[in-house]
Amino acid sequence: MSTNGPAGERAPVSEIRLQPGAHVHLMGICGTAMASLAGLLKDRGFKVTGSDQNVYPPMSTQLERIGIAIMEGYKRENLAVGTENEPDLVIVGNVISRQYEEAQALLESSIPFTSLPAAMGQLVIADRHSIVVAGTHGKTTTTSLCAWIADRLGLDPGFLIGGIPKNFDVSYRVPTGDWFVIEGDEYDTAFFDKVPKFTHYRPRSAILTSVEFDHADIYKDLADVKSAFLRLLMLLPENGLLVTNAEDENIADLISRAKAAGFKARLVTFGIECGDYVARNIRSTETGLEFEVHRTVDGSKPPMKVAVQLLGEYNVKNALAAFALMETLGFEAKQIADAIASFKGVKRRQEIIGRPNNITVIEDFAHHPTAVKQTIHSVQMRYPQARVFAVFEPRSATSRRNVFQKDYAEALGVGHSVLVAPPFNQNNIPEDQRFSSDQLVSDLLAKGVDARLCVTVDEIVGELKRSARPGDVILVMSNGGFGGIYEKLLKELEPAGREG
Repeated sequence: MSTNGPAGERAPVSEIRLQPGAHVHLMGICGTAMASLAGLLKDRGFKVTGSDQNVYPPMSTQLERIGIAIMEGYKRENLAVGTENEPDLVIVGNVISRQYEEAQALLESSIPFTSLPAAMGQLVIADRHSIVVAGTHGKTTTTSLCAWIADRLGLDPGFLIGGIPKNFDVSYRVPTGDWFVIEGDEYDTAFFDKVPKFTHYRPRSAILTSVEFDHADIYKDLADVKSAFLRLLMLLPENGLLVTNAEDENIADLISRAKAAGFKARLVTFGIECGDYVARNIRSTETGLEFEVHRTVDGSKPPMKVAVQLLGEYNVKNALAAFALMETLGFEAKQIADAIASFKGVKRRQEIIGRPNNITVIEDFAHHPTAVKQTIHSVQMRYPQARVFAVFEPRSATSRRNVFQKDYAEALGVGHSVLVAPPFNQNNIPEDQRFSSDQLVSDLLAKGVDARLCVTVDEIVGELKRSARPGDVILVMSNGGFGGIYEKLLKELEPAGREG
């Protein structure tokens, strides 16, 4: 990932200086992290404006709730260059290309600009104890867990999360104590700063949940992805802490490489089968899961029973990682377990959004094949007597490419019935690299899976209206707005809306 921009292009500011009440404009404000930063800045007394396109909840509704208007589209006039409404600083999201009209206007102006991660590091995290949660899967849930535990422990943490934890109902908080918890995304920072976001987050403690190939639009292969995470490990200070998944071969390779390069931070591992912290006796309950935490390196501590209001073995690992981190940092195990038990989950992560006509409708953010498979499996385990309709929209930068074409057939092949939408906007992807929903459906049918391609959202809703019956479960997986499918489903599945 190159750090060099075009020759002669105006550079971002290296040091951010803002007067109280200064005007900050965010380009790409509806991104999960950008909307959170917007709230943090507004809560600190800055005037905040922003622009975006393809606006959808939950971030658009969060911004509306806190009184930040969204300028539709990336237009030159958004910056009001040369007028009293010209911003004092522009923060550029990583969805912004230098070819956008608004980006061109910014580069032609004299307005100082920077990226979200750089602004977070300088303006918010500063010299606080930064807990960075990174990895291909589980970042949002694990970050939310850590923030909630820190809150219950009375640490008054700030946080920035790529989703909305139900315990807080917002994705951010200004810190009043010495702790900050942040989701460490490996995606690149901005068009002028092509390094992982977490590079700017000043980690003192970190969790690394898992490492797989993802983000095919910016990483060329798994080795490239691993190099990014190696950078995170090497940022940890000698008195820092790294908590990692003991059962991930890619992480094991990274640890070996980091130690050879001089890694000195404390290392603690977790897992289901092995690790310094192991989850045993996992069982389902009416509200989620229970398990016992066993410390294999300290036999003097008795097992600690932990309950969590989440589904799936991967969420056991997420909770275990948060427990291991906070106990290793010196906090009392019972208090940590109590906080985990009261954690309500994250919006858009296996969130039940309604039960029209006794049909359970679940929304989930899953888009990587591993996450799709795990999510379907966990829902089937939670509702063993139900038919589960899995609805999938290829919307992420990677899922719209054919790099995982066969993997999605394997992932969705565990479903009872599968409805697949066409990929979202493949215009900027070369034809020979485009994911094919038609091919996915053909592969699923060849496996004996009941699968269908639905070209429009209305077609999906119509098919579910005809097929779903009381007691069934509909699992909708997309990392975007999906054409308003959620509201349409809830409306059409009500008994009054059912044909016949």
